[in-house]
Parts: sequence; C-alpha cells; structure tokens
Amino acid sequence: MAAENSKQFWKRSAKLPGSFIKERSKVNTVPLKSKKASSFHEFARNTSDAWDIGDDEEEDFSSPAFQTVNSKVALATAAQVLENHSKLRVKPERSQSTTSDVPASYKVIKSSSDAQLSRNSSDTCLRNPLHKQQSLPLRPIIPLVARISDQNASGAPPMTVREKTRLEKFRQLLSSHNTDLDELRKCSWPGVPREVRPVTWRLLSGYLPANTERRKLTLQRKREEYFGFIEQYYDSRNEEHHQDTYRQIHIDIPRTNPLIPLFQQPLVQEIFERILFIWAIRHPASGYVQGINDLVTPFFVVFLSEYVEEDVENFDVTNLSQDMLRSIEADSFWCMSKLLDGIQDNYTFAQPGIQKKVKALEELVSRIDEQVHNHFRRYEVEYLQFAFRWMNNLLMRELPLRCTIRLWDTYQSEPEGFSHFHLYVCAAFLIKWRKEILDEEDFQGLLMLLQNLPTIHWGNEEIGLLLAEAYRLKYMFADAPNHYRR
Repeated sequence: MAAENSKQFWKRSAKLPGSFIKERSKVNTVPLKSKKASSFHEFARNTSDAWDIGDDEEEDFSSPAFQTVNSKVALATAAQVLENHSKLRVKPERSQSTTSDVPASYKVIKSSSDAQLSRNSSDTCLRNPLHKQQSLPLRPIIPLVARISDQNASGAPPMTVREKTRLEKFRQLLSSHNTDLDELRKCSWPGVPREVRPVTWRLLSGYLPANTERRKLTLQRKREEYFGFIEQYYDSRNEEHHQDTYRQIHIDIPRTNPLIPLFQQPLVQEIFERILFIWAIRHPASGYVQGINDLVTPFFVVFLSEYVEEDVENFDVTNLSQDMLRSIEADSFWCMSKLLDGIQDNYTFAQPGIQKKVKALEELVSRIDEQVHNHFRRYEVEYLQFAFRWMNNLLMRELPLRCTIRLWDTYQSEPEGFSHFHLYVCAAFLIKWRKEILDEEDFQGLLMLLQNLPTIHWGNEEIGLLLAEAYRLKYMFADAPNHYRR
C-alpha cells in the first residue's frame, strides 16, 4: 500500500485521458484524497515527473478490451454533447429577455475585444447562471483603450465642471512663453486631460523644451534624427550579429496587447519593430529584453490620440498621412528612450535593477503588512515569482492599458517615478488584494491569484486610490530608513 501511495502525482490523483483502467485488487482501489500542493517544494516534487516516459508502458492500447471501452465512452460522450446542445438552444431566449431589462447606461461599448469578453461571459452565465449573478455586480464593460483619460469604472460623466476647469488651467500653462514645469507636474499628478496629454507627456519626459518658441524646431530636429538612425542602422537587422535581436523583437511584437486590434495591424507592428531595433542597437549594454516591447504602447496610443478623436482601439492607422505616422513613431521612440534611461539597470545582464527592487518590495511589505508577508513565507511563495513581471513590465500586464496611461501621468509627475515611486505602487497594489491572498491556503492557488488579478474593470477611480495609498507609503518609508528596515 505504501508503494502504491508513493507513485507519481499524475498516477495518484488523475487518470491519463483515454487510458485503459486495469482491474486492481480491492485494497488498491480505495480512492486517495486529492490534495493541493501547499508549498512550492511540494508542488515541484509532485509535478517534477508528471510526464514520466514510463507512464504508458503498462498500457496495451491495441487490446480488444481497450478498444471496447473507448467505443462505449465515445458513444456516451456523443450522446451527452447532443443533449447539452439541445438544452443550450432553448436557454438564449431567456437570457435575451433578462438582458433587455438592463438600464441603457449599462450597454456594452462595442469593440472587438469587448465583444469577445462579452461572448465569454455570456457563455459562462448560461452554464452556471445562478453563481455568476450572485458573485458579479452589474457594472458597465469598459473598453481597453477607448476614452482612455475620462472613462471611470463607475460610469461617471466624461467631462465635469471640475475637469473643464482643470483642462483650461493646463492650456494656460502649456501656452505660456516658458511653461512652469513644476506647476505642470503638480497639475498632472492627479491625471492629465486627454486633450493635452500628448504635449504634456513630451514636456514631462524631457523630450520638449519648456520654451514654446523652441518646441517646433526641436520636434523637427529630433524626428529627422530618428529617421536618420533608421536609414543608417535598420538594414543591419539581417546581419549576423543583429539577427538574434531582430528575431526576438519580431516574435514579441504580435504578443503585445493581443486583445487590442490596433496593435495587430501590420503597419503598427512594423513601427514597433523599428523603434525597438533602433533602441536596442543604440544601447548595447542591455540590448533588447523581453518586456521592453510593452513600454512602447502607452506612448504610441497617447501620440496617436493627438490625431484621432474616435475609438483608438479599433482605429485603422492606414487612414493617417505618412507625416502623421512618422511623427507618432519618432515621438514614441524618444519618449520611450527617456523612460528607459532612468531604469536601464532593469535590463542589463542579470537584470540587477529588478533584483534590487523585488528585494526592496519584500522588505517593505514585511513592514507594512506582516500577516501577508508571513502568509507568503508559510507557503514558500517567493516575491520574485510574481513581482519580477511587475517590475519588468511596470505593471502593464496586471492593468488594462487605459489604467497604465493614467498611472504614467503620475509617474512622469513624480521625481524618479518609474524607478522609485513604482516600488510603492507595487506595495500598495499587493496589499490591495490582502483578503484574497489570505483566503488562499496553498502555493498553487496563491501564484494563480497573483498572476491573474481581476483588474479588467478598473478605471481612474481605482488607480487614483492606488496612487494615494502609494504616496502615503512613500511619505512614511522613503525618508525613514529605520521604519523601512527591521
């Protein structure tokens, strides 16, 4: 019996799909209790030999008995599928009648990604309608990109009197002969209005000068300089010493925001390839590293919105002139370069910047919320296993793109926002989910939660609260090393 219980994880807790179950003695047929891996070491031990090459050696797949069992299973499965389809054909009528009662303000915003999300959610509701109706509150579905600056999770009006006043103040600052950058940062911290975000980001990133008379010439010179790099270096992508870099970029680009149609357009992907390749060969200390491709997208969307008033998410960039596309591409390159100048140690060999930041996050959380920290230690969850991506991609994989853009308004307003303030945002983001974290009582469940946090409905309100908590933590710990360390 002891020998039977010590068999590999897959043999003990699950049958291989389609495998023939041999007759065993009654002693061996006692069902074993399935148990989730409670720690990392147990999880690794149980799954290390999951695909043992000898697993199927005992099976005789050509035996008549195996073929008989398979035919019976196939017939039963086919009958079940037909029955399920017949039931589902009746249920949509009821679902249509229920959705007609939803108020007009909760209508789904039409975009291809939302359509996919709504199809998935409606199918799930049909399978288990009672559970979903009880667990999820009724709230509007927000597009991933459209109305980036003013779409809130609460469905608030897009432009209030207060927002109009703020917009007017921005316009006055930006039109002055020498823009007061300190005042611009102060105004930008709680968010930048969509209408003035492109020029504000150029100024805050250091790409544009504060003097209005110099801006036009600076833009012209920097854009020409970028396309000079294209003419000089881009053809070298096929040379042997650059082939690996270009190949990795070419592979990663289609994976960038795959749910947003804008980034799946061939012309947009070509723009991203040029931006990333030129940056990589001009920064040989780091070169291209996976994750940098994500950092182009907020700049590209913001500078695209300068020419597009409609739904950015589904906009066809071939409708823009060549000059507009060249301006968007060059500005995205230079602003991304300014950002990466401050966090380049995140992407050099062995990525020491990320290692340090993850360690700092661990120390910070141990001071902020010892219960959560001890919960991770109990189940052997290492911060590097989930926070590496938070630092490498600046939380872009954890938040919708509209939230990332709002977050970057503040990052560009903060001194060392991307390199320093981001640490406190990550700490606040982690503690935001403390209840869900403490409810998970095994290693596997914790990692699944931390890698799939439910932020799809987040908007400006949630990001504002997150930033406020991050600022509080920074105020308490950044200048108080005795508080920071044990």
